[in-house]
Amino acid sequence: MDKLEIKIALSYKIPEKGLTLNGILRGLQEDQNKLMRNIAKAILAAMEKKTIKEHISRHPDRYYRHGKQPRERKLITSFGPIHYRLAQLYDRRTGRVFPPLVQKLSILPYKQYQREALEAAVGQVIHLSYRLGEKEVRRIKGYAPGKSTLHRCIKELADHFGQWPCYRHRSFKFLMVDGTKVKRQESRGRPLDKAEMRWTLASEGVRRRFEPVGFWVDKDWGFIRKDLYKRLDYENLEVLFSDGGPGIENLLSEGMRLQRCVWHGKRDFPFLLYQDGAKKEEQKPFRKLIDEILLFSLTREMVEELLPQDKKVVVQLVEEIKSGIKKLIKSLDPKKYPKTRAYIENFSKNALLVFEYWLEGKGWIPLTTNAIESAFSRIVNRVKRIGRRWSDEGLINWLMIAFRKIYKPALWDELWKKYLKIHKQLRFSNLRVSYAWI
Repeated sequence: MDKLEIKIALSYKIPEKGLTLNGILRGLQEDQNKLMRNIAKAILAAMEKKTIKEHISRHPDRYYRHGKQPRERKLITSFGPIHYRLAQLYDRRTGRVFPPLVQKLSILPYKQYQREALEAAVGQVIHLSYRLGEKEVRRIKGYAPGKSTLHRCIKELADHFGQWPCYRHRSFKFLMVDGTKVKRQESRGRPLDKAEMRWTLASEGVRRRFEPVGFWVDKDWGFIRKDLYKRLDYENLEVLFSDGGPGIENLLSEGMRLQRCVWHGKRDFPFLLYQDGAKKEEQKPFRKLIDEILLFSLTREMVEELLPQDKKVVVQLVEEIKSGIKKLIKSLDPKKYPKTRAYIENFSKNALLVFEYWLEGKGWIPLTTNAIESAFSRIVNRVKRIGRRWSDEGLINWLMIAFRKIYKPALWDELWKKYLKIHKQLRFSNLRVSYAWI
């Protein structure tokens, strides 16, 4: 490994009065970009000189110097723009004139913004809009890639490095699914109808965290199952957690059971009564009945206090819950409240697996899908409150990058390492600092 020594002499004007530590630190912060740009230019010049020498020494009859390019290259880095005129060589064999440093350092042609300068802005648009992300980076650094550059960067990241990995080597047991409506637009910004954005999380077992394994826009559950089947050991899945939306049963494979979200069951109840024409006063007796069902007041902390010797208590609890649900269904006139009654009947068929699973000696599984809703609240807020309208491709591209930034920092770092194509990097070896009053 070669060593390069760069000698730097810095002179500072030190105010005699009024200087504080923050004044020193802010001054250094404002000057660091200028310092780094000059160091970068010195390194480029040193490497260029060495590269040219190597070319000529290896093939003295083939290459000779051919001046510099007529125009400076503008290379925008994370510490600002560098203007540099590349030296050229002439190849006698091919008649080609070329800058050897471009090949040596893999400098991308026709690109001002270097890839390493894009990470800060891309990181901002995960949480802010493209416009505000650009403005914030420009405010902090004094420059920033435009919205179009950011869109292209996220598309490039998603296309080349954002694919879902294969999880067939993972022993996932639980699958949790959810979705929400998003506003869509054409490529030119013209608004379209709403579409369903759906996502899934998977867990390797009781008390193991759920992690994202898929995003889709405007795809039915049948398509989603086929996609998951390619990447997961689908036959190993035991339980599907959902809010009971239409078509979700298409995700069930043989031997896989469904646990409905208890929280959604109670939350949706008054809304369905309203759809059946029941106003607030008319709903009171039904809401009182559902409040009396113990299932809807249980928490994970409460059930986890139960021990194996409490089996009889759990069996009795299940019977009380079933009795309460039957009482509620019986009170709902099928002619007057058809939607509400059908909903509670369907809900009751798949709401008690949590107890069956524990009675089988397998532990407590989640009562709700709050894990997925909590995990994706930041993403949903960004998509629906900040982004407003999306193209299908643009939303998927953003999702593939955003989940890494928000929930998988290790994958975010790995993504940029691949994107920047960093095989080896500059290593700082020695520093000598001295001072002298002038």
